[in-house]
Amino acid sequence: MFFRVFLVFATSLIGLVFQASGKLPHILFISIDDLRPELGCYGKTQIKSPHIDRLASEGVLFKRAYCQVPTCGASRASLFSGLRPTPKRFLTAKSSVDEEAGGVIDLAGYFKQHGYYTVSNGKIHHSPKDRESSWDEVFRPNGYMQYQTPENIEIAKNNKWGAACWEAPDVEDNVLQGGKIADKVIEDLRKAKESGQPSFITVGLTKPHLPFIAPKKYWDLYSKEDIKMAPNPFAPKNAPKISLHNSRELRLFYTDVPEKGPIPQELLPKLVHGYYACVSFSDAMVGRILDELDRLEMREETIVILWGDHGWQLGEHDMWVKHCVYNTSLNAPLIVSAPGIAQGGVAEGLVEFVDIYPTLCDLAGLELPGHLQGDSMKPMLEDPAQPGKDAVFSRFRTGDTVRTDRYMYSEWMDEGEIVARMLYDHEKDPWENENIAEYPEFSDVVANHSKLLAEHRKRYFD
Repeated sequence: MFFRVFLVFATSLIGLVFQASGKLPHILFISIDDLRPELGCYGKTQIKSPHIDRLASEGVLFKRAYCQVPTCGASRASLFSGLRPTPKRFLTAKSSVDEEAGGVIDLAGYFKQHGYYTVSNGKIHHSPKDRESSWDEVFRPNGYMQYQTPENIEIAKNNKWGAACWEAPDVEDNVLQGGKIADKVIEDLRKAKESGQPSFITVGLTKPHLPFIAPKKYWDLYSKEDIKMAPNPFAPKNAPKISLHNSRELRLFYTDVPEKGPIPQELLPKLVHGYYACVSFSDAMVGRILDELDRLEMREETIVILWGDHGWQLGEHDMWVKHCVYNTSLNAPLIVSAPGIAQGGVAEGLVEFVDIYPTLCDLAGLELPGHLQGDSMKPMLEDPAQPGKDAVFSRFRTGDTVRTDRYMYSEWMDEGEIVARMLYDHEKDPWENENIAEYPEFSDVVANHSKLLAEHRKRYFD
């Protein structure tokens, strides 16, 4: 009881800290592509992530945070616009705020309007030109495919998409994009400290996005025994075909993966190893940035948020990458640290990424724009034991998903008719290995969740 009262008291100071100083807080917005909640702070030990774990120990970790769309462009456009996806909006990896939500002010633009110096570093929107006017600076070094070995460089010259799906070059961190971004963010923090102007500084780290390229020292963190393969490399029982895919992003873009047929068994552990190495690489860059924030004594005037734009399949259900409405693609990390927040808070309640825009406004003391379709998570930052939402909603192509406390339910529609559906009981089946949507004993659960989706469509799609 004492600890809960302390949490409420301590975090009621969030706004007061900034009001007393007469300054708006800085925002450090860390985005990591394709990041699963497979980190030490989430109770997973196989991936070494000490710096993200440290950030979690200094703030509040959300265990059940869900993206709106399991593909990068659409997920980011939804978050930055504060709008949910619909059948006509935020459908693909190339979705943009400019083209699909042009009438609203986006997150960075809103902070810029309120006196912030806004900096986009790395991959924030899918396209660096999306809502370019919202940024005072845009820095985006070369993309994901920074091959270093001569053979991959030569292949990539003649291949639009790239070469091998992994590489372990023996190079310094700042030879690759992640290191260059960390260097730039450190410069930005120093400028913000000098200027005194409130700054909205982003950190767009692409790894662990394919191809899995990270300095060799991060690959060397892991031995063969550390690599854990998915326990369920098979389609769920009764799963509709529309819910599954053939890992097209991996097959189409990289020359060492066949376009059709089984992925070579000997490559699968290398994919997992590469994912681990890339997460540790990005984690190290987060550590450098947090160290500089502390060295500059800026932590007490900065709100830090770290999120993964969606989850990722590491062989679960015989799928790789994202692009599906299974929990492994929809659930992603979310950590918030700010002055006054009790350290090490863990929020079990459901939240969704459309809630991030209103939350940052709320924490900074800015009035919330009227177009927002999410809710501020500030009550959960004040008391992580708060229950969160009753339901959160995601969408991919024609499939709509609702996650409630116990169940995950999805429907696919065609001309207003349900053509496929699936239901998973996360209490009994957290790996989603058996679709129980057609079992008579779950008819009431299906009906209730179908009603939630129908109400959601009516509210946001019409």
